[in-house]
Amino acid sequence: MAISDGAAPFVMVAPNGARRTRADHPALPVTLDETVGTARACHAAGADGLHLHVRDAAGQHSLDAGRYREALSELGRAAPGLAVQITTEAGGLYDVAAQLTCLEAVAPEWASVSVREIARAPELADRVYGTCAAQGTRVQHILYDTADLALLRGWQARGLVRHDQTDLLFVLGRYSTGQVSQPSDLGPFLDALPRGSSWMVCAFGAAEHACLREAARWGGAVRVGFENSLTDETGMTWADNAASVAALRRSLTVAQAPCAASLSHPLSPMPIGG
Repeated sequence: MAISDGAAPFVMVAPNGARRTRADHPALPVTLDETVGTARACHAAGADGLHLHVRDAAGQHSLDAGRYREALSELGRAAPGLAVQITTEAGGLYDVAAQLTCLEAVAPEWASVSVREIARAPELADRVYGTCAAQGTRVQHILYDTADLALLRGWQARGLVRHDQTDLLFVLGRYSTGQVSQPSDLGPFLDALPRGSSWMVCAFGAAEHACLREAARWGGAVRVGFENSLTDETGMTWADNAASVAALRRSLTVAQAPCAASLSHPLSPMPIGG
């Protein structure tokens, strides 16, 4: 997996998500060809990674293993050097058993997994994280609040989450109509952040880029794109995902605040505990 290791923040693009459609934005990618085209454009605009959702024939959220394998193959050819992470998001459609089946069938290099969603069937947690460890799938834990982080740390202490499964994604806000995240929403996560953790941030609404700049200032990686926000800070709609990526990349500065010195590079493997 091609992961940048310099001072500049790692930028991941999440171009569609599970819920939005072209009714929300005509440039939102739904088909495989559209996703591949978006990936290439975003990579050229400065994205280091892609958070991948696939859709079924009706354009609905899907965890279909065949669709994922096809997408990963096409993306590998079209955008070499772009790290690709699949989602296991339930999207109101899938239970934990289905999420586990997806992970087993696809065996991706990288996957996002919501602690809160796996907690719907805690008896399967050991299999979910054990499967990822056994097949070499890197896990990014999706965390909506500090209670999710506490649950994750408890699972790691019990050995359910393996010691090297350390990537975190802090979601500022919720998937709800009109949600607008603010940079101050990052504070509780930073207060609870175990020393040395690897972490990333995504945020909703017009203040998305402001939230991501704040995360980068503290040493975090950032996730941008139409899954979370369609507009800039003035409320103007982005032309496409690549325009948002390019604008974010321009606005990010390499300089880090002194407080960031105590945090690892956001995608370097470090233990959660401590």
